[in-house]
Amino acid sequence: MKEILLIGNPNTGKTTLFNNLTKSNEHVGNWHGVTVEEKKKPFNADGEDFTLVDLPGIYSLTALSFEEQVAVDYILNNSDKLMINICDLNNLQRNLYLTLGLLELGANVLLAINTMGSKKPFNEIDVFKLKEKLNVEVFLFDASNKKDIKELKILIKKMANSKKRAVFPKYIEVLNEIKEFNEIKKRLNKVDNNKLNFYAIKILENDEKIIEKLAFNNENFKINSNYIQKIAKIRYDYISCISNFAIKKLQKKAYGESFFDKIILNRFLCFPIFLGIMALIFYLTFFSVGAFFSSILSNFIQDVIGANVINLISKICNVPWVIGLFENGIIAGLGSILSFLPQVVLLFFFLSVLEDSGYLARLAFSFEDIFKKLGLSGKSVYTLLMGFGCSATAALTARNMEDKNSKIKTAMITPYMSCSAKLPIYAVLGGAFFGASNIFVVFFLYLLGVVIAISLSMILEKTALKSKSQSFILEFPPYRMPSFKRILNIISDNLKQFIIRIGSLLFAMNIIVWLLGNFGFTFNYVPVDGGVSILESVGRFLAPIFVPLGFGNWGATSALIAGLVAKEIIVSSIAIFNGINVNEGSMTSQVQSSILNPASNVFFTPASALSYMVFCLIYMPCIATMSVLNKEIGSKWTIISIVIEFVIAYIISFVVYNLYNLFTTVNVGYLFIILISVIIISVSIILVIKHLKEKDKCKKCIYNCKNK
Repeated sequence: MKEILLIGNPNTGKTTLFNNLTKSNEHVGNWHGVTVEEKKKPFNADGEDFTLVDLPGIYSLTALSFEEQVAVDYILNNSDKLMINICDLNNLQRNLYLTLGLLELGANVLLAINTMGSKKPFNEIDVFKLKEKLNVEVFLFDASNKKDIKELKILIKKMANSKKRAVFPKYIEVLNEIKEFNEIKKRLNKVDNNKLNFYAIKILENDEKIIEKLAFNNENFKINSNYIQKIAKIRYDYISCISNFAIKKLQKKAYGESFFDKIILNRFLCFPIFLGIMALIFYLTFFSVGAFFSSILSNFIQDVIGANVINLISKICNVPWVIGLFENGIIAGLGSILSFLPQVVLLFFFLSVLEDSGYLARLAFSFEDIFKKLGLSGKSVYTLLMGFGCSATAALTARNMEDKNSKIKTAMITPYMSCSAKLPIYAVLGGAFFGASNIFVVFFLYLLGVVIAISLSMILEKTALKSKSQSFILEFPPYRMPSFKRILNIISDNLKQFIIRIGSLLFAMNIIVWLLGNFGFTFNYVPVDGGVSILESVGRFLAPIFVPLGFGNWGATSALIAGLVAKEIIVSSIAIFNGINVNEGSMTSQVQSSILNPASNVFFTPASALSYMVFCLIYMPCIATMSVLNKEIGSKWTIISIVIEFVIAYIISFVVYNLYNLFTTVNVGYLFIILISVIIISVSIILVIKHLKEKDKCKKCIYNCKNK
């Protein structure tokens, strides 16, 4: 099948068009780096089958990051194929810069201008004049309109089967008057004539990747660095000429500019607003709405599914270990996870609303200055926010960093974000010990993960992973009402993945955990025959390590081991170890009651429960995330990352456990005075050291100043 390339700037509706043409459900985002590698799907255009290739968003054919290099390489290696260049009606002048690059390459271009369903467009296009000026086929369409998509398919088929090549832009004649440009073309004697102008321009722009690819001999030949600006000016002058001829600006204000930005982007208000939004999301997710629906689902699993299934199995096969397998291994284990589906759905719902509304792009801008000091980029915000959903998927997007050290740091700190798999742990343990106050505990855990990630990045920036300066190009989409259809697609996609995990990996792992927790090394069934199970033996061997953290019982330790496969398994493992019965009330309530009982295999105190939640937040990512880290940053940094996580988890859990006990047993006022005293002493020492350093500098200084 013939390949059709889909090319465009980020946030032009490229992936939306890809989904509509191929009937797919790929993730769509308002920022750079959502698509990090090419995606291929078959589609039918007016009776003929094609393969559509969705490439990462780029601004030009000069790559500045990993995903841009993926797109540029693919374009250069497939320059003979039809390229659908998606442009945004409201940002057409800027989008045309990439279009000119494709025309310089001599590509067969279909310029598809997406109106985005704009009720009040910023631009009005004369399609015929634009077509005349650029000498390419121009199609104005709405990516969500079925009629427009159908017409576009007819045009795609026609152009894909046409042998017509694009005409080079007229400003090539101006470049031909430059001596160096002609000299470069003479030296590129092995390059196809159709691509000669393009490669000569790229060398004139000092594109290192192209020079390396062509092994261009630049001995005795100097390229003036001013040509980068000169060529850019030539292109923008040409775009300005096109705009005056074919584009009418309908609104004076900048596209994406909003009154709300004065509040959202205010340097003093942006962070309190962000924290307030996240606090509201946590409240709705873990308490009012989330808790209500979780309770309904939990009761349904217990009363309708669990009780009936166990009664049926008991009548057919009254064998203790078989009944135990279904009751505790399958229904209780999976049921304890499934009951949290509403909270997972709510979390993804709120994150998709923030993304689709245009807020997340602005959040990246707000964090850019801070992240630069940490050796990261505003792009890292996208990766870290995605980490609240799934660490494995988020770590993949770290490859959009153009600096290798920034990429490694971003990937390493992603697991500190509290992923959705940890929601059941916070809800069960926090709900059991902290009740209504659990919202503050959950907020503390999420915030703790962020603080640790930022602190670690700062340390790595000062020591082993010093970053280079990075470019950060960001566009603000206009504030808009989130698309219900798109939000529904995001939720259904994540829900499907969550259920698939439960139906495969978690199902299998729950059975293995149950088997190891109920059978001994001699294959005896422990609940009937007595003895010690395999998992209890391993747990008891490792449990002393965690005694200083407050949870040195074998059940809690064994649950942590199982959690390496997937964090959701920790709660279901606790349910299995504590022998939760599906016929004795809500499974969530049973698990919470069981961990309060010192006679249970897994039990906690308020201090040890908080310590355990902190440890689960940090200690190690799941196997899937480890696999992604190994692929993206290599085995060396993956191992270092895992060791650092375990050490940090141990230290902070130890501190949290002991501080909690201290605050509950010692007078708070006394502790407060001690804390203030320590702070005063620390600040005094820092000021004295700073003053001595300044005096030392003064001794070496040859100038007279007031400090001397």
